[in-house]
Amino acid sequence: MTEAGTLTRADLAEAVHRNIGLSRAESATMVEQILDHMSKALERGENVKISGFGSFVLRDKGERMGRNPKTGIEVPIAPRRVLTFRASQMMRERIVKAS
Repeated sequence: MTEAGTLTRADLAEAVHRNIGLSRAESATMVEQILDHMSKALERGENVKISGFGSFVLRDKGERMGRNPKTGIEVPIAPRRVLTFRASQMMRERIVKAS
């Protein structure tokens, strides 16, 4: 992990290398393939659920009125699809225990 506490693709590949014993190149390829598979599923409109970790859920948000904070003028916000993450109960419990 980096100083800022952010887990990166390189960190994941290094963990695969250490724990499974694949070469660094094979580990990096495996991480990329997993992330690519997840990304393509989300592009197709599918949710991604990783048991014991959490779910990446797509939501469609309707059009609504927003306000420009600088000018106060109301402007319409177009409908859009957003990605949310919901941690599993097991992950939430692990986070609470760690703090």
